[in-house]
Amino acid sequence: MKDFKKYYIINASSEEVYLALTNPFTIELWTGEKAEMSTEPNSEFSLLDGSLVGRNLEFIENKMIVQEWYFGDENPDNPSIVTIKLHKDEEGTSVELRHTNIPDEAYQDIVDGWNYVYFKGLRDFF
Repeated sequence: MKDFKKYYIINASSEEVYLALTNPFTIELWTGEKAEMSTEPNSEFSLLDGSLVGRNLEFIENKMIVQEWYFGDENPDNPSIVTIKLHKDEEGTSVELRHTNIPDEAYQDIVDGWNYVYFKGLRDFF
């Protein structure tokens, strides 16, 4: 299992970025794919037409999102956790991403997905 941490700058307010990450209609606008999302803790989510699935754990409006991401054979004692923190920045919002316990065989695909799909799409949207 591996961890990944990176900062991304998005040219939008933290309120706009939070909405773009939590509202299923807005997610569909910037991804072009079907999305199921709720800000209710313990709700399931599905992004990119089912390519990313998991459970929402915690939300602090306009500041933080914590999710558990599902991979094939889950290890309930060591779940894969995504934490996204939003910080005000002179260029808009600094997004702090931390993704823990990524299965070794999925690591490069996940990192590429964060960099070239997820956050590229979000940057292009704004």
